[in-house]
Amino acid sequence: MDPGTSTQYFCTTEAQGDPADAAAGHEFCDKIAKTETADLTKKTPAQKRQRNRSSSLAQRNIVGRRISHKWKEGDGPITHWRGTVLHQVPLNPPLYLVKYDGIDCVYGLELQQDERVLSLKVLSDTVKPSPVPDPNFADTIIGKAVEHLFEGEHGAKDKYRGMVLAQAPILNAWFYITYANDPTLYMYQLLDDYKEGNLRILPEYDEIPRPDLRLKFKDGLIGKIVEYTQDDGSKRTGKVIGEVEAKPSVYFIKFDDDFHIHVYDLVKYV
Repeated sequence: MDPGTSTQYFCTTEAQGDPADAAAGHEFCDKIAKTETADLTKKTPAQKRQRNRSSSLAQRNIVGRRISHKWKEGDGPITHWRGTVLHQVPLNPPLYLVKYDGIDCVYGLELQQDERVLSLKVLSDTVKPSPVPDPNFADTIIGKAVEHLFEGEHGAKDKYRGMVLAQAPILNAWFYITYANDPTLYMYQLLDDYKEGNLRILPEYDEIPRPDLRLKFKDGLIGKIVEYTQDDGSKRTGKVIGEVEAKPSVYFIKFDDDFHIHVYDLVKYV
């Protein structure tokens, strides 16, 4: 993970505002990192076509299944991917959240419709839930602001401030987490880091109560179209696909031109 910076400004179809300064009650700045990840390079716009997938595969419930597929983008080489399907997004059933082997972030892909996904196969029956070494750990860590240490160059440890969002579905020894300078949805097994002192819960701070967005938007924010303006003035659009139960003002966003899942606090200060 190598955070950079990119200033973004959000609005929805009903309101406009900046990302909150503190997704976990701490000072989350508006300068947001964008991370290039592995070989699934980002393209604008995402290329899609309706393909005749196997009707049996299209009708199967693949949540909780191990999958494999090839990936071909433009004139680039074909790469091979394996992973676990974590979730099917209810408001957009073709969209699945996938944890790929060896990749730390969660990807959102329309597996059966994205033309870049080739030779999609289901490898196994439903993945059995992972054993949870410490059942109480989830209650300790979820919803908390944390400082997470990663080993950098020459053995030095880099500090990243973030927030633990939830226990991951299917792979329930893993946790969803995001970071102040890289608001992408990541997955890690955090218990060992916590025991070894590489994950530290930050002290709680009193903060001014925030307005409940669910009251402002009578139909809720799930499914709302959002837009942000980049440094160069160009705009990106996406959709709110879920919320964080531990922090009701924090939402998951899938942008049209990106397969990463982004995490933002969408409170508009009044």
